[in-house]
Amino acid sequence: MRLNQFLAHNIPCSRRVADTLIAEGRVKVKHTKATFTTPFLPHDKIFVDGKLLKIKKQEHYTVIVYHKPKGELVSRTDDRGRKVIFDSLDHKFQHFTPIGRLDYASMGLLLLSDSKKVVDALMHSHLERTYLVKINGSVTQAMCDAFEGGLETTSKEGAHQKSRVETIHIAPMQASVLKSGRNYSKLKLTLQEGRNRELRRFFGHFKREVLDLKRVSFGFVSLNALPAGKTRYLNSKEYKHLHAFLNQLGEENG
Repeated sequence: MRLNQFLAHNIPCSRRVADTLIAEGRVKVKHTKATFTTPFLPHDKIFVDGKLLKIKKQEHYTVIVYHKPKGELVSRTDDRGRKVIFDSLDHKFQHFTPIGRLDYASMGLLLLSDSKKVVDALMHSHLERTYLVKINGSVTQAMCDAFEGGLETTSKEGAHQKSRVETIHIAPMQASVLKSGRNYSKLKLTLQEGRNRELRRFFGHFKREVLDLKRVSFGFVSLNALPAGKTRYLNSKEYKHLHAFLNQLGEENG
């Protein structure tokens, strides 16, 4: 880690402000005026404007991937006695929080974490979510136009039966038609939000029922061959992407 990154994380400030502090000679490492290339170790005494920098303890967090099967609610409890994901998850993950949702009839990749910071950052991000969808009937030109241009609908089709149905604006999405037939069609769709029942309402607008819906990726994490009902930890490459994402977010908000 470069000195400006280290300062930005521990003061906190933006990297631009950290660069200014270094350039103006206001930073010392072990009582020696620092430059942009000064080597240092995290336990070294670093001074800013003559004051010893208090080093933040690095936050430790865990993120897991769960392949949610159909017939489970992304919830801790259900007043109707339906199965919830925490009935299936190992006890050591009971304090984790889901990052977004998949509805009861959907399956696929669900991320969970023990860090509120990570949950909030990923849940409200515009990282792409990719789904494999099977619908009854064929894919029409009107659907293709809506994939490209977005859609505003008040249709009740596809909405939850107890939901208050309001106008919903569905943003453009990347769409690849894998099969289009009279009886059923398969598509691969990539969105930047994936709001509750958004795809079901999209196809409901065109009088199509979603027969299967499976999320296969969320940003830099893919489901790959993880079996339904199983979990795995993020791998080192995925954690590297996550750290970079959180650092970039911190700079933008700094």
